[in-house]
Amino acid sequence: QVQLAESGGGLVQPGGSLRLSCTASGSIFSINAMDWYRQAPGKERELVAGITGDGSAKYADSVKGRFTISRDGARDTVYLQLNSLKPEDTAVYYCNAHVTQDSYGSTWWGWGQGTQVTVSS
Repeated sequence: QVQLAESGGGLVQPGGSLRLSCTASGSIFSINAMDWYRQAPGKERELVAGITGDGSAKYADSVKGRFTISRDGARDTVYLQLNSLKPEDTAVYYCNAHVTQDSYGSTWWGWGQGTQVTVSS
């Protein structure tokens, strides 16, 4: 089994910054990809940013130039730096990971518990 632990959410004023972290632990042979999604009240969950095991990153158009995803392979951790935050960035942010668990190719895909980001003055 694999567990994802998120941290770093909070309340911030418009224009402020936060850094979210997500650490994977458990039965991990390699991490194929880790993504950040968010879900605002009354809205569907949407992809914010993602990064593959070789470091290739992707972003939603709404966050390009403001958010940066990075990874620390040694710690099985992915970070999401949120800059120039806007009220519309308010949401629960979820970490998602696709993991290879052993040399036979067994895989795991799942979610963290989420961390609340609130942007308000």
